Amino acid sequence: MKNTTFLIFLLIFWGCSQHQQKETVDSNPELDSIQELLTIAKKAKELSSEDRKAYLKEAEEKALALPKDTLRLEELSKISLAYKNIKDSLNFRRSNRQLQVLSEEVAANRISGYAHWDLGSFLQSHGVMDSAFYHYRSAFNQFDKLPVDSTSKSLKARMFYNMSRVQDSYKDYLGGEINATAAVEIFDELEDNYRLFNVYNMLGVLANGMGDSKKSIDFYNKAIEYLNKTDRPDKDILLWKIQNNIASNNMNEGNYDEAIKLYDQLLLSMSTVVDPPSTYEKALGSLAYSLFKANKDISRAEELLKQAFERNSLNGDLYDRARLHNFNAELLAEKGETPKAIEQAKLAFAISRETYNNDRSLEALKLLTKLDTANASAYAEEYYLLDETISEEERTKRDKFARIRMETDDIIEENQILSKEKQVWVGTALLLIIFGMTFMVIVSLYVSNNQLKFKQQQQESNQEIYNLMLAQQGKLEEGKQLEQKRISEELHDGILGEMLGIRLILSGLNEREDPASIQQRAALIEKLQEVEEEIRTISHELNHASYEKFHNFIVSLESMIHDIEKSSGMSCSFTYDHKVPWDNLLGDIKINAYRIIQESLKNCVKHAKSKNVSISFRSVEDKLKLTISDDGVGFDINRKKKGIGLRNIISRAKKIKGELDIDSKLGQGTTIKLTIPVKYVDVQPSKEIDFINV
Repeated sequence: MKNTTFLIFLLIFWGCSQHQQKETVDSNPELDSIQELLTIAKKAKELSSEDRKAYLKEAEEKALALPKDTLRLEELSKISLAYKNIKDSLNFRRSNRQLQVLSEEVAANRISGYAHWDLGSFLQSHGVMDSAFYHYRSAFNQFDKLPVDSTSKSLKARMFYNMSRVQDSYKDYLGGEINATAAVEIFDELEDNYRLFNVYNMLGVLANGMGDSKKSIDFYNKAIEYLNKTDRPDKDILLWKIQNNIASNNMNEGNYDEAIKLYDQLLLSMSTVVDPPSTYEKALGSLAYSLFKANKDISRAEELLKQAFERNSLNGDLYDRARLHNFNAELLAEKGETPKAIEQAKLAFAISRETYNNDRSLEALKLLTKLDTANASAYAEEYYLLDETISEEERTKRDKFARIRMETDDIIEENQILSKEKQVWVGTALLLIIFGMTFMVIVSLYVSNNQLKFKQQQQESNQEIYNLMLAQQGKLEEGKQLEQKRISEELHDGILGEMLGIRLILSGLNEREDPASIQQRAALIEKLQEVEEEIRTISHELNHASYEKFHNFIVSLESMIHDIEKSSGMSCSFTYDHKVPWDNLLGDIKINAYRIIQESLKNCVKHAKSKNVSISFRSVEDKLKLTISDDGVGFDINRKKKGIGLRNIISRAKKIKGELDIDSKLGQGTTIKLTIPVKYVDVQPSKEIDFINV
């Protein structure tokens, strides 16, 4: 089969070669043979892929046999491009690399530039955008070395344009705008209207990406002006694409009425064409979506969407099919057909991932989160992870583009002519920088260590202040207790003893038989017994109070709350759980809880302008719950900047591993809830002291 086909084409090209020989007597047979093989490989559709590769391989071998000059490199460049056109990736990459090496050896800048250009285009079509950008930049550097003329200028401008397209794919809109603007300046000088149309269209896309809708439409209109100056046969198709971009811009901005008008005009202008371009299908889907979003003629929107799906099935554009499924999902959801809507959204997501359409994937996940409530959390998590991955990838690529832009020829040449003396200076400078950085690190660590020590000392000081405060309060209460005990002992040992003696004496005198005396003494004895019993009761009560455990922590809180209430005029109520052994709480819990209440009350006075505050400290299961509520002006809890008082409260809550909840609304007061894990210190059981009844 291969030999028969080859004979047919050999006869055809023999006739062509005869015609060429009449025009050029000095024709090179080797070059003619290479050209014939190339033409067969590129244009013979009847040949299999393997046959085409065989012809190209034969042409490559003949080209390598040519003398090492520009002519040889030009033929290799054509062969490499032919491999790319027949989608033989392996041989294209191999021949392209070979061409780059050979062209750099003889400083063939133009051919080297074309090699980088071809590889950049190949990589861009396969989604390897960062490498594509690198090779476009390398091609620009090679073209920049050519003599300055209209051709070299145009080649450089086209590389600027290609780089801006790559940058748009990774949302490096600013960098893309810089390169596109540079291309505009050159094409404007060359009066290349068609390429000015392409670049202004690109600028419109970039401006739309940056969210500047007005600027984007201005660029699109500018592109139309330059397109109208050309005589291209595909002018109508290009115009429809621009008009679709403008209408899409309005749709994305929510200007649905304007979008509907523009899409209607666009579809009308394309309706006369027998085989409308793919723009027709895109316009159908977008018009359907705009009608749906504007709540106008839903039945027509459904019909248009159906037509868009039919045309999409014919052209096989999976990238746009995901968009149509997404539109259909929203439409079905609006009609209440949720299961079908979820199915359409899932299809949109699957196709988007298959075509690496990240933005559409995020839209599909966002829609699924709203529609499929049962799995909303899973979709939300997937959305978050995908968004983080895309953002990180785009950020990395933008940084890489910036680094590539920094690699200019001046820097490369400067690196090539560095002398040993300069290298010594560079080494010395690096050593000094390392020494300086080491010193800065040491100083930074020293400062950080001191700051940590200071924080630790501050915490210890706070604890000590609290302990001193409790000790002072304890001494006061201890004095009271000692006084109570002294009075108790005086009553018991002094007065009670005397009363007992009198009662005994009177009992002795009772032996007298005088009836009056007997009656009088009996009355006195009875009276003394009553006094004795009363004194004993008082003694026991006082002694019990002196040994009863006193709540120093609660007393400190009450004292502090009372002082703030008295100084501010604010009404404060404080309730606590009497069953909790407050003084046995861990010191950190007591000092931080004390400070949180103190700071909250200060905020009520200073910021909230509260009139009434209630503080509740109670036990809930194995935790303590502190609640502070006021009727102040409230504040916005979502504000980014928080006051130092609020930050201190949050910090102290974390120190004691508490769960803090702050609820506040403007004009509706503030409620602070703190749940603290209970931790007690080890204490010895108190001894009970009883008096022996006399």
